[in-house]
Amino acid sequence: MQRRHQAIPLQQAAQESPTFALLASRIKASSDRMQAIRSVLPPPMRASIQAGPIEDGDWCLLVGSNAVAAKLRQFVPALQAHLQTKGMPVTSIRIKVQSRSL
Repeated sequence: MQRRHQAIPLQQAAQESPTFALLASRIKASSDRMQAIRSVLPPPMRASIQAGPIEDGDWCLLVGSNAVAAKLRQFVPALQAHLQTKGMPVTSIRIKVQSRSL
């Protein structure tokens, strides 16, 4: 790997590194899925849900509270079906409650 003494855009750096390229593709896949399911989610819940990591077809959604997590679990089958119709299948959707920082 050749050292550079000039700044390069993050996207270019990601493309030149296999590790960063894989990470960038996973982030894009997760973001694309989040955008695809946004219309299926109830409007009051949309702001409380964030796209999390995706690996080997297992996608994680990050939520802000146990109440949102409980309600979102009811939507998982519909979300998986919707993603399937959009050509973005996932084998499972996990829901993780983010801990609040003090």
